[in-house]
Amino acid sequence: MSFEAILQSIVDECGGGRSAALMGLDGIAVAQATASSGVDADDPLEGDVTHAGIEFGRILGEMTKASDSLGAGSVRESVISLARVTLVFHTVEEDLILALALHPDGNLGKARYLIRRNLGALRAEL
Repeated sequence: MSFEAILQSIVDECGGGRSAALMGLDGIAVAQATASSGVDADDPLEGDVTHAGIEFGRILGEMTKASDSLGAGSVRESVISLARVTLVFHTVEEDLILALALHPDGNLGKARYLIRRNLGALRAEL
């Protein structure tokens, strides 16, 4: 199964998924997927979650530094709930993250479950 197919299944099955990307910490996307139903008119990212990954990348980097200084281990997942979008950032490999954008009323629990369920398939494609 390709990266795109895995991302597409997460976006379409989670309930309220808008877009997903597998991207490096530098913001460069390896693969992307947008909801099969199309881009919502009220989607602030216009179907491209990589913009959020780039903008929040610095914050995610600072979280990693804080985690290291506490000796708490690596950051595995971060959820940022905003008024118009919920963002989930999940570490796939040390320098690779999955970024998922959901509608604010989307099913965050199912999205997180689908990400964890598909981590093995994503890693197998590397």
